[in-house]
Amino acid sequence: MKTEVKICGLKTAEAVDKAVALGASHTGFIFFPKSPRNIEPDDAGRLAERIRGKAKIVAVTVDADSDVLDEIVSALAPDMLQLHGNESPDRVLTVKAVYGLPVIKALSIRDADDLRRIEPYIGIADRFLFDAKPPKGSDLPGGNGVSFDWRLLDTLDDSVDYMLSGGLNADNVGEALALTGAKAVDTSSGVESAPGVKDLKRMEEFFDAIARAEADMAEGVLAGRST
Repeated sequence: MKTEVKICGLKTAEAVDKAVALGASHTGFIFFPKSPRNIEPDDAGRLAERIRGKAKIVAVTVDADSDVLDEIVSALAPDMLQLHGNESPDRVLTVKAVYGLPVIKALSIRDADDLRRIEPYIGIADRFLFDAKPPKGSDLPGGNGVSFDWRLLDTLDDSVDYMLSGGLNADNVGEALALTGAKAVDTSSGVESAPGVKDLKRMEEFFDAIARAEADMAEGVLAGRST
């Protein structure tokens, strides 16, 4: 599979093992008490040991202070940190310097102005994650099962490395890949049967949908070359 896939909000051994067996490139563990996907650092560390070296281990935090990050990094030993709050470029630089880990900076997107918010982070964040802005009343910055207008990404410079997120599931991930040309996708609620409960069948369907989309796009390229 050419598309990188991050399965986020993992909490059980079964889901972690399944994600890696299906070909996930990244596994996400969420440390945010308001989330139904929240996990304790020690529990995440035990799950991560099952898959270490098989997929990137990502610690997802939301405006976490240094004490919280210290505990998470000590227990989990992640490969990457995902900052999913309002962290400033200076905060991203500090986190990178302190922990020596690459950082994914998540940004919530609704319109073109939101996309322009990446500019101060370019050259600082190692990768971006574009999620949809949460619906009114939600306390969660991500995992809300809503999408944004993917056509907004047409204006993005090709040099920007990003993961596409926000409401992706087996029914729409193919369209998202075809429209954006994204090289990496992230899903959490899109492979769940209930908030925080990963559904192994839905995970399979998600990867199957990506494989079909990749095949369709490859056929389109080949057809274009033959004409």
